[in-house]
Amino acid sequence: MMHTMPGFDALMRPIDDLTPPVVAVVQPVSDEALTGILAALDARLVRAVLVGERPRIAAGLRALGRSEGEFEIEHASGDQDAAARAVALVRDGAAQILMKGHIHTDDFLKPAVESARGLRTDRRMSHAFVCYLPEPAYRKPLTVTDGAMNVAPDVEAKAGILENAIELMHALGTAQPKVAILAAVETVNPAMQATLDAAQLQARAARGAFASATVEGPLAFDNAISLKAAQTKGIASSVAGDPDVLLVPDIEAGNILYKTLVYLCGAIAPGIVMGALAPILLTSRADPPLARTASCALAARLVRYRQSLGG
Repeated sequence: MMHTMPGFDALMRPIDDLTPPVVAVVQPVSDEALTGILAALDARLVRAVLVGERPRIAAGLRALGRSEGEFEIEHASGDQDAAARAVALVRDGAAQILMKGHIHTDDFLKPAVESARGLRTDRRMSHAFVCYLPEPAYRKPLTVTDGAMNVAPDVEAKAGILENAIELMHALGTAQPKVAILAAVETVNPAMQATLDAAQLQARAARGAFASATVEGPLAFDNAISLKAAQTKGIASSVAGDPDVLLVPDIEAGNILYKTLVYLCGAIAPGIVMGALAPILLTSRADPPLARTASCALAARLVRYRQSLGG
């Protein structure tokens, strides 16, 4: 029996008033890397420059029944050269999105995070998975951050991660996103740093630091997701049962949570790195092609949102 995924069809529609942005794809030399980007191109979500070893890219395209003459290919001599060339395309404005293909994450990110010639800004770089869950698991997209980039963020890092997540929600059309700051318990415990960080962030929110979002914590996962669970425990919360964003304590919690949603709940979870000059798509070799395609759609909406603000 097929279940709908609330919000997913809307994500995957081309943006009418946007010329599809260009994605610089680094080393699209595997079936997985090529299939996802080809679907995004065919759906008119993005355009692309395929950056890497031309013979391997051409062979991969032929294996999928496509011709290299259909695509813009920039030849590079190996992984490091491909990553550097793709970052340069983004910095020069020839591409608006950077995407990982079949390349080790360290090699992919190294030129992007360089202070002088990379894509860094004064913002914290962080990763977010936007999880589209089949009904009746959840009724809207649920963003998990950060499960891929910041290993053990302190409260200042979490504030940056939160700001990035709020921007992403605005780009997806949620004007006042609800953010649950997760911990193992819903009370402040001096022995549990996650609860102290959550309390600090909620206090900052009360003072207007995150005026374009509703931020509450600490909340345990059950209290964040289930209004009934929160009410049973006597928790008065405007976020409980209705979060748009789950801000996790550390990378382990985020990684386990998003993979649980994917592998046990059937979620499609496009991911994106925020806080850089341009969206960065940090795909995994295990990601299905649909998640890669959806990541392109996610990045295109962020590009459109930033353009609307004059960025």
